[in-house]
Amino acid sequence: MQFFLKMNKVYTLSTCSTSNRILKELSLSEGFEIQDIKTNPLTLNQLEELKKLAGSYEALFSKRAQLYKKRNLKEKKLSEEDYKNLLLEHYTFLKRPVLVFGDKIFIGNSKKTVEVAKKALQNE
Repeated sequence: MQFFLKMNKVYTLSTCSTSNRILKELSLSEGFEIQDIKTNPLTLNQLEELKKLAGSYEALFSKRAQLYKKRNLKEKKLSEEDYKNLLLEHYTFLKRPVLVFGDKIFIGNSKKTVEVAKKALQNE
């Protein structure tokens, strides 16, 4: 039987200047594990845990990824299984950064998401 571990973790791309800026802005405590998804790709178990928090694979999926455009995926009707497989196939499909803080998840780099994450971290 699987259970969700409450943890503090960030899934990011160390070469992404936007993600790096956000992580700096959030000034994470030492209790956070940072996983560079390019050198240490998401596992199936990690992706399934993220999906539980996010509600869907689509919520974790970046439609701004270059491969999304290059493969004309916008023209296709993608299922949850498609999103899952694409997320496992290539790191670029993960909307970054993904911050897991206890049982909360913050996905992406929108100003609103970053502000909500900041407030959650300040109220810990």
